[in-house]
Amino acid sequence: MQRIQEAEILLVDDNPELLTLVGQALAGAGYTRLRTAGSCQAARRAFAARAPELMILDINLPDGDGFTLFRELNAGGEVPVLFLSARDADADRLFGLGLGADDYLTKPFLTQELLLRVQLILRRAYRAQLQQGAAARLRVGDRVVDLNDATVTRPDGAVLTLTATERGLLQKLAANRGHIVTFDALCQAVWNADYYGYENTLGVHIRHLREKLEDDPGKPRCLLTVRGLGYKLTGEGMS
Repeated sequence: MQRIQEAEILLVDDNPELLTLVGQALAGAGYTRLRTAGSCQAARRAFAARAPELMILDINLPDGDGFTLFRELNAGGEVPVLFLSARDADADRLFGLGLGADDYLTKPFLTQELLLRVQLILRRAYRAQLQQGAAARLRVGDRVVDLNDATVTRPDGAVLTLTATERGLLQKLAANRGHIVTFDALCQAVWNADYYGYENTLGVHIRHLREKLEDDPGKPRCLLTVRGLGYKLTGEGMS
């Protein structure tokens, strides 16, 4: 797996509307490999046919419960799991996490929060694999970036040099291209520090990076700001 969007996700829920909603949200975020199941029996068949890279499990299912299904299917703990349930009692959440689940999200939920949690679980579970597969050369719009040499080549052949900080930021964004990288994640990757205290510093480096990547840094098309959350390097024009 070179990108988290390539992860195969198995969504188990007996609500057809929720299956559609989550499926559309994942597809909109670039995930292309989603399978669904509306019961424990269907989930068992899907899992037996091919183990997914992430399971999103409801707890209340027509022929059983997600807790039991989790223990049955994931006895080896090899597949990360996110419980998605209307049961919001602390006891249920703690029980699910105690079984070894990676996260627990209650319904109703914000679609963006679900996507962020899925992103974080996949990045954490497959960090080594993603880093190994990350491309050293990539295309951003009409420019070619070489992360090994820390250079950006413009269409006219001019070569711009990235600073160490700009290279670190771009490497983190490229490893998660098409997805939001939070302010905290960027600061941790570059300075090993929390975002608070680095707000202005991060903004300055992003502005300088845009000056090297964008035709019009004031109206970016490739390195986007996601208000209140972080930044995203779009998949457009990427290789």
